[in-house]
Amino acid sequence: MSKYFCYQIGVEIKKQFISLRKEFFRKTIHICTAFVPLMLHFARIPTVLSLCCAGILYIIAESLRSNGREIPLISDITAAAARKRDENKFVLGPVTLVAGIVIAAVFLEEIPAAVGIYALAFGDGLASLAGKTFGKIRIPYTHGKTAEGSLTCFVAIFCSTFFVTQNCFTSLVVAAAGALFEVLPLKDFDNLLIPVLLGGITTYLGF
Repeated sequence: MSKYFCYQIGVEIKKQFISLRKEFFRKTIHICTAFVPLMLHFARIPTVLSLCCAGILYIIAESLRSNGREIPLISDITAAAARKRDENKFVLGPVTLVAGIVIAAVFLEEIPAAVGIYALAFGDGLASLAGKTFGKIRIPYTHGKTAEGSLTCFVAIFCSTFFVTQNCFTSLVVAAAGALFEVLPLKDFDNLLIPVLLGGITTYLGF
């Protein structure tokens, strides 16, 4: 009985480790999007076109992977980052990630676009890592989101927004809105909504 119990504990620890490793890998990609505002500042059109091309390439590669045809490197990265809920399905996250960034970059001014993209990179990215690593207090009806993750999201968005705008009130409003959007059970569509809506709020507040 004790051997079986120890085996079950070992299996559960292994599952949690694999899940956490995937989350770190996925959110590292998320956080790397923080370089996009700098690229937009110096080469707006080439950056937007590059993002669009990357998105199209991913859609083609992921469609082929979903039908059993692996694409070297791209399919490996997707498989390494895919959540359990995405197994044997088209992984939508990278599509909404690119779409949210591109829409913000095309339709918003430089400062609001930067606020929205940084919020996606740091707020959403770090919230998930904090929730998975340290989260203890579950928020009801959010599919497992935690208070620790939401607090991390608020702080990260406040800091990144203040870095861009140098305005405390705007940073507070954007951070509060970002924490609210992040905690909603939107699955991969938070990638699409966070940069656009938070950039829109920043525009409304005068930037």
